[in-house]
Amino acid sequence: MLVIRADLVEHIMAHAREEHPHEACGMIAGAEGDERPERLIRMLNAAKPSGDESADEQERAMRSVLLGDAHAEYQGEQRSSTTYYTFDTKQRLRVQREMDARDEWPVVIYHSHTRSPAYPSQVDIDLASGPASDPRIHYVIVSTRDEASPTVGGYEFRSFRIVNGVVTEEDVEVVESYMFSHTGADDVPDRA
Repeated sequence: MLVIRADLVEHIMAHAREEHPHEACGMIAGAEGDERPERLIRMLNAAKPSGDESADEQERAMRSVLLGDAHAEYQGEQRSSTTYYTFDTKQRLRVQREMDARDEWPVVIYHSHTRSPAYPSQVDIDLASGPASDPRIHYVIVSTRDEASPTVGGYEFRSFRIVNGVVTEEDVEVVESYMFSHTGADDVPDRA
């Protein structure tokens, strides 16, 4: 089960709406060894056109390598930032170093689907199951499509564990505060 604060849900949805029709992406860091998402980090979707032709061409080449021919299209269209996300490599490295220095890990990796339900695509599954995957990560997907079906707080907001290609949906509990939520004994206030 993913236990997440309501303000973080609102931040994810705001990010997704701001980026629409492009897919938004990001992470929520938490203390290493803790399942509690604390610090939201908006990431750049490197698949989104940047205006720098050289950088955009480099991203298209990397996308071709990552996705291959089998996933190069979505519903007959060339994959783009409206149907695919990838973290900006330089930003991802910088954020990982920052998390390491703070003794954090990515508790949640999130992204939006702009034209499909909030369920992992085969591309999402393949990327989450790669050699650097971590079975502890909660993969949150939200949908900003017009036909979105509310699941959490009025939004189509779903969480999954993806391990070795196997997708398992998990419940989401939205709380105002982690105090007294079911996230561990460390939430019990000390007695004087």
